[in-house]
Amino acid sequence: MLKDAFSEVYMKFKLHFYQKVFERLMDREATLTTVETFCMEIIYALGTPTVAEFARMANLSSPNAAYKVGNLAKKGYLKKTRSEDDKREYHLEVTQKYMDYYNISYNYMNVVMDRIRERFSPEEIQTLEKILKVTAEELMPEIELKNN
Repeated sequence: MLKDAFSEVYMKFKLHFYQKVFERLMDREATLTTVETFCMEIIYALGTPTVAEFARMANLSSPNAAYKVGNLAKKGYLKKTRSEDDKREYHLEVTQKYMDYYNISYNYMNVVMDRIRERFSPEEIQTLEKILKVTAEELMPEIELKNN
């Protein structure tokens, strides 16, 4: 039952995102391919990864990762900043153009969070927050984010 409930929430977030992406496709606003969208989600989730860190997380070869990064930079969704520590490395940073694209799903999360605050007591919300933090920090060790 818990698995089904979690799966349904996760699926609804994904479907809402896909709906909004397809709306943009119909308006000819979207310029990211599906694979590029996944790449950008990985880069955003990692913070400001190096190309090598992105390649490892996406399970891509270094040349393939560099090619994808180059295309995304050309499209204006990310920029490469030379590392202060190692001048051979570049850190990847998402641009405002990507954030506008990303906010398609992020804005919906805010709507759902507002609805949670209206529907549940502060104690219930605190319990939910605790469960989510433990899940992210302890029960998902395979995925490490710099933000945590």
